[in-house]
Amino acid sequence: MSIEVRELVIRAVVEPQPAGAAERRPDEGLDREKLIETCVAETLRILRRLEER
Repeated sequence: MSIEVRELVIRAVVEPQPAGAAERRPDEGLDREKLIETCVAETLRILRRLEER
């Protein structure tokens, strides 16, 4: 069974970094497993909604 994604929503919040603040790695402090779980759940929700149509 093939999957076709017809909708992709990307949201971002950009905050200015105060002068002299130490740089952080982008993935520092992120719970990778929780992030993956959230992405999979949202993708499945979108697919279920499309099947209802």
